[in-house]
Amino acid sequence: MEQDDPGEALAELRGRRLGARELLQAAAGSGLAAYAVWALLLQPGFRRVPLRLQVPYVGASARQMEHVLSLLRGRPGKTVDLGSGDGRIVLAAHRCGLRPAVGYELNPWLVGLARLHAWRAGCAGSVCYRREDLWKVDLRDCRNVSVFLAPSVLAQLEDKLQAELPEGARVVSGRFPLPTWQPVAVMGEGVDRVWAYDFPRGGLAGQASPGPSCASAPGPSSSQAG
Repeated sequence: MEQDDPGEALAELRGRRLGARELLQAAAGSGLAAYAVWALLLQPGFRRVPLRLQVPYVGASARQMEHVLSLLRGRPGKTVDLGSGDGRIVLAAHRCGLRPAVGYELNPWLVGLARLHAWRAGCAGSVCYRREDLWKVDLRDCRNVSVFLAPSVLAQLEDKLQAELPEGARVVSGRFPLPTWQPVAVMGEGVDRVWAYDFPRGGLAGQASPGPSCASAPGPSSSQAG
């Protein structure tokens, strides 16, 4: 039996036009590969969270982080990032003097990535990342709260903040505003816009004047998901 020439086979494969069935198979294979990545990297932990409260991970941009830091600059007390993802906001807050800084993230892969960022920055022992459902975090000792969540869950978040935050706390929401609270300051445009809210609702000292960013936020990680 004659063996096929690999070069001829490759040339024939390159010259062929894929039929509808082959295109469908290729699309299905690509979709399966994408789902495998999602299931491996981003889905762990979500199974324990009701579907209506699940929030997909989209990393914050450098400009968004600068705005968050500007609106929290100089404030005392514990700073937390709910749904901290790769942890860059927490790390930047610590460098900015917002201490202690704690990130809460349910996905174990993202918690590991956040701890790697902290280790590479020499801050592994200074910042804290906890694998915990943000809806179960006790906020009674949190003076500064950062959130980058989907609009579908912000009404539920308002209820949680209302029930748990101490007086004088500040919440900074990125990309989307809280649906019924009145902001005391707004920074940025488009997807980089962030809103600041002082608790109790309506603010404590009127319009804030955040001024320039207090620190240069770390650039986006190469592992950032969007």
